[in-house]
Amino acid sequence: MKTARSVVGRLAAASEWVIAAICLAGIVAGGILHLASRPQAGDIAWALTAGVTLVPLTWSVLVTLKRRRVGVDAIALVAIVTALALQEFLAGAVVALMLAGGNALEAYAAGRARRELRQLVERAPRRAQLLDGDTVIDVPIDQVGVRDVVIVRAGEVVPVDGVLLSDEAILDESALTGETMPVSYHRGATLRSGTNNAAAVFELRAIAPASASAYAAIVRLVREAETHRAPFVRIADRYAAAFLPVTLIAAGLAWGLSGEAERALAILVVATPCPLILAAPIAFIAGVSRAARAGVIVKGGAAIEKLGEASTVLLDKTGTLTLGAPEVAAVVPFDSYGEDEILSLAASVDQLSTHVLGEALVREAQRRGLEIQFPENVKESPGRGIEGDVGGRHVVVGGSDWLLEKGCPDPEAHARALDGRAEPGTAKVLLGIDRELAGGIVIADRIRDEGAELVPELRAAGIGYVALVTGDRRDAAAVVGDRVGVDRVYAEHSPEDKLAVVRALQGSPGLAPVVMVGDGVNDAPALALADVGIAMGAAGATVASETADAVIVVDRIGRVADAVRIGRRSLRIARQSVLIGIGLSLVAMAFAGFGYIEPVFGALLQEAIDVFVIVNALRALRG
Repeated sequence: MKTARSVVGRLAAASEWVIAAICLAGIVAGGILHLASRPQAGDIAWALTAGVTLVPLTWSVLVTLKRRRVGVDAIALVAIVTALALQEFLAGAVVALMLAGGNALEAYAAGRARRELRQLVERAPRRAQLLDGDTVIDVPIDQVGVRDVVIVRAGEVVPVDGVLLSDEAILDESALTGETMPVSYHRGATLRSGTNNAAAVFELRAIAPASASAYAAIVRLVREAETHRAPFVRIADRYAAAFLPVTLIAAGLAWGLSGEAERALAILVVATPCPLILAAPIAFIAGVSRAARAGVIVKGGAAIEKLGEASTVLLDKTGTLTLGAPEVAAVVPFDSYGEDEILSLAASVDQLSTHVLGEALVREAQRRGLEIQFPENVKESPGRGIEGDVGGRHVVVGGSDWLLEKGCPDPEAHARALDGRAEPGTAKVLLGIDRELAGGIVIADRIRDEGAELVPELRAAGIGYVALVTGDRRDAAAVVGDRVGVDRVYAEHSPEDKLAVVRALQGSPGLAPVVMVGDGVNDAPALALADVGIAMGAAGATVASETADAVIVVDRIGRVADAVRIGRRSLRIARQSVLIGIGLSLVAMAFAGFGYIEPVFGALLQEAIDVFVIVNALRALRG
């Protein structure tokens, strides 16, 4: 079953081809009547052919004018009306055919460009096989609940996110990552929905309902991506508004100076329909589709255009440049507290945290088999720390500034006491109990393998300024920033501080547009404010993914550089297509004005120009 949007889009495309076929049939019928010595009947057939497009064309122009815009459809309308008024019925019919054919061609090209996006939506699983005792039950996907055991047979799409219960699963992830080699997973691994079972049947236990799965989030992002319209397309419409009076003036001059109305009609014909509004949207749609094939869901052509213009990239550290799966390297008690007690209390509070460091504490406590209690009165300041009540004690976890704010004495000195246990680039977390410093925890997070290659790739793609913006300590941030080669490190920055950095760079000459890359809740405000926000969304739906303009759905930071390259190429191709199309149309208008191009031939010539710029715009699918 196809999605409603897909069905509507294909019906619209089909209707354009039907109108084009009717126009072609009308022209052939009129030609046959002329050959049969029935010229009046032939002219009527051609006039009716022109009239087929006149009603929908008039409605389209009126709708556009109501929105206070003037598109080149107005030129087509003037050309057909003028042809009928001058009794150039064949010319009017050919213009109608070229207009219908151009619309059909545009619909085909847009569908071709959206193919990868459409395939992502259409392959979304709609049913699942549940294991109920010894029986396998086929149920709608929305009936799968958390902890249900799902059977995934060979060749099927993994329907929900879950933990692998079988010894091994081999998945084809090419639909999401673009990589063709299957990936092997072992018992206990977390599997993401949307991948394909490339080997034997396996079982997994659902950890989220289908509506909250990683693939459902991708489908929502794809649908949102299809609804956005690029600013460059709107600029193209404004160019079209300027092109209309230029065309009318040129036609008027040709008529007035030569006394031949056919020259004016020829000018109108070769300007109809202008490739201006065909090339830009198709190039950007193609860019969106190309990005999807690389594992980057871009929410429409506006983001593709901004990526193409970007001058600055800001990178979060934890979970973005680093793996985002840090591990506890050391637990250091202060005074009479023990290691297990410190880790147990910290994990109890941090189990409700959205920060990846909190996840590391919980994982380590679970590995050690420690008790994790459910906290009360929990309050979190994203990027700074978290507090709550555990077993009658008030526990505060975070950096030294956070603990000082919560009444713990001299946290900075205790933080320095951890230096001997902390390697460069590691994070230090302090824990306070009832306003007393109880201990510290050293957490290490490894830089991604491709992290060191990202900055050179961004520079090669044309990015002039790359910076690291993080809430982590200066020493840890400086080590990571130095290793990857950024221009500047903004450390110990709260979400509000990150916003200030984005605003400052957006207002700096030569540094805008600004791209922000992050993965957590604390990055969401900066992602929303940046000209392009890119979220690392491989783990599934997050606040960062919802607020970002683009989401990387594979766990590869190098896709940021790919997205910039795709944006650059799409924008370049859009501009090339527009300028070439306008240039060719202006040359044809000049020849028409001097009488070298007749109206019928002009319509055919303009269609050739349209085909050329559409094919050129589709080059954005490659690369």
